[in-house]
Amino acid sequence: MDIQALKNKYDIIGNDPALNDALETAVKFAPTGLSVLIEGESGVGKESFARIIHQYSARRGKEFFVVNCGALARDLVNSELFGHVRGAFTGSVETRKGYFEVANGGTLFMDEIAELPLESQALLLRVLQSGEYRKVGSNTIEHTDVRLVVATNVHLYEAVRRGKFREDLYFRLSAAQVRIPPLRDRKRDIYLLFRKFTSDFSEDTGMCKLSLRPDAIRLLEDYRWPGNIRQLQGFTQSLTAQLSEKITPMVQKIELGAEELRPYMPKEVGEPIPILYEGAQPNSGLSQDERQAIYKAIFDLKQEIDSLKAQIGRAQLPPASPVEDAEWQEQEEPAPAAAPTPLSIKATEEELIRQALERHHGNRKLAAEELGMSERTLYRRLPEEYKKK
Repeated sequence: MDIQALKNKYDIIGNDPALNDALETAVKFAPTGLSVLIEGESGVGKESFARIIHQYSARRGKEFFVVNCGALARDLVNSELFGHVRGAFTGSVETRKGYFEVANGGTLFMDEIAELPLESQALLLRVLQSGEYRKVGSNTIEHTDVRLVVATNVHLYEAVRRGKFREDLYFRLSAAQVRIPPLRDRKRDIYLLFRKFTSDFSEDTGMCKLSLRPDAIRLLEDYRWPGNIRQLQGFTQSLTAQLSEKITPMVQKIELGAEELRPYMPKEVGEPIPILYEGAQPNSGLSQDERQAIYKAIFDLKQEIDSLKAQIGRAQLPPASPVEDAEWQEQEEPAPAAAPTPLSIKATEEELIRQALERHHGNRKLAAEELGMSERTLYRRLPEEYKKK
């Protein structure tokens, strides 16, 4: 297998050993027919790996289907996956095929598998074990032959420990795993990706591509890129749009140094968000989305405190005269400050959601992406006034 040819075919950029190992592992699993679990943070390119597994399998001549479990309405998950018969529930005016029926003979890629409800997980396990399922509202057992590839951006065994994911399904899926490294662990690949994205943008728009001097490259590599490749691509396109100009016979590219690049680098408040590494013991029963909301609230609070400190430092009080000072000392002692209002995680989270919705003019999808949660999770946690809209 030629790894470089594989990268070229699927537009995968990078020479990091961990990335190469993940590609080699995916190709080894591809012809086996095993269900495969792809692990990696959001934005690392999990779907590309699923397509590679399909393409190098005996099913490459069949269809490849993608379903995002986080985007499925909770009360319609089983219908989406397994189909339903006419009259199964209100609004089901005709019989409908589910993903496992339309994907028969091919490959089904289920992203955000951890978002699947426990009831649906049990049905999924049965399909994996026997190929059997039933449409919603039907008593007829049907059969399917589907290769399943699933992906998650959370620690799936932590979800098992918290009772959010079935242990038997986890062990069934985790027998064949592919782990894609985050971009912050592939520092030498960051500038390669930057060059690729600015070059593509240049071809599409007719603008000069950007290049970076060594000090700017170091600045780019030192950033942690929590959104991984997807974030770097958006940043590079935006940067090129802002700092580049139309290509002319005299100017084909524009070179930037660190001082020119620094004002445009993404800004993060506070320290990097802690990530639970493999083998660590989680210190709470909160979900990943809940922890992220708490971390963001803490970082925002720190920013406000720093801002207040700066204002206090700038404030200059007029010097008091001896008489004024004596009069002040004769006044009654000030009443003790009231105890601060206890912080409420729920209230803080709701306020973050309100702010995100306002920034995106009510667009729930964009608000959910900013807060690092699925759109379905955002809807469940909407403040009451937004649920009525």
